Amino acid sequence: MEKPYVILIGSASGIGKSTIAAELAKKLNIKHLIESDFIRAVVRGIIGKEYAPALHSSSYDAYKNIRNKTRYASYEDLVSAGFDDHASYVIPALEKIIQRAITDYDDIIIEGVHLVPGLIDIEQFKDYANIYFFILTSDEESHKERFVKRAVQIHRGGKQLDFFKENRIIHNHLLNQAIENNVHIINSQTIEQTMEEILGIIHKTCANIKLINDVEDLEDVIDIIINKNNGTLEKITYNLKGFKEPLTRKISVSNTKSAEKFIKSIMDDEIKKEYLKELYELSQYRETTICASNHEKLNNIINELKNKGYVLNE
Repeated sequence: MEKPYVILIGSASGIGKSTIAAELAKKLNIKHLIESDFIRAVVRGIIGKEYAPALHSSSYDAYKNIRNKTRYASYEDLVSAGFDDHASYVIPALEKIIQRAITDYDDIIIEGVHLVPGLIDIEQFKDYANIYFFILTSDEESHKERFVKRAVQIHRGGKQLDFFKENRIIHNHLLNQAIENNVHIINSQTIEQTMEEILGIIHKTCANIKLINDVEDLEDVIDIIINKNNGTLEKITYNLKGFKEPLTRKISVSNTKSAEKFIKSIMDDEIKKEYLKELYELSQYRETTICASNHEKLNNIINELKNKGYVLNE
């Protein structure tokens, strides 16, 4: 039988994971959508506070239950350790749910703050399911705005707003864990953009095209791929004259923010810009891997690049 989908969406509170998870379940027609907070409530009913005080705290203030606080080099390390301790009680139950879904060949989406890369063992399921793990991120200003809105909506504004700093520490901790464990990091933008990026990974459709644009055209190329069509730029291979082996660079530009950063890093650095011009001169074309969420969007990207004269005619 076809492997079921297991999609995990984690983030700190107030980033938008519940909204994205609900939209994704609707888009993919997945009926099983579970919040880790509900599982935490069940586990709390089984394990008493006297045995697991961190579990009976919130994720953002579980650090208060750590006994020897002086062993941590910083407040950030302390908060992160408390958060990991809190999540560690919930994760075994989440893994059991994943195992049951796989056994029943059911697709499932799990969302929640307790999905910590490196703590939840997804390797054990990779032979039996299509596993996709995403950590959502947001800049501090947008996070705070969403955090305030969410705190008001759930009528716990006073308590939660006092701990925005700790939630931001958890946000950064999850990002670091995602990087260390090769988990997809998704910048939480509009619902449409975030969904496009996630679906682009789940339903990734890729093609290799031969680009012949100039360095000055690079911003327009990126705009067509990323901003206009929500595609991703994965890899560039330079076939250099006089060299036996090609030069390959993994780019992984996948959203507006990373696109702006990529262009700025080149255009604002004259040395890097000149180096890139030399690479372009040494190569007849750049074999470029681009991806999109479906064939239609991928074709739109290729056709627009062709119409601009950026693709080698063969």
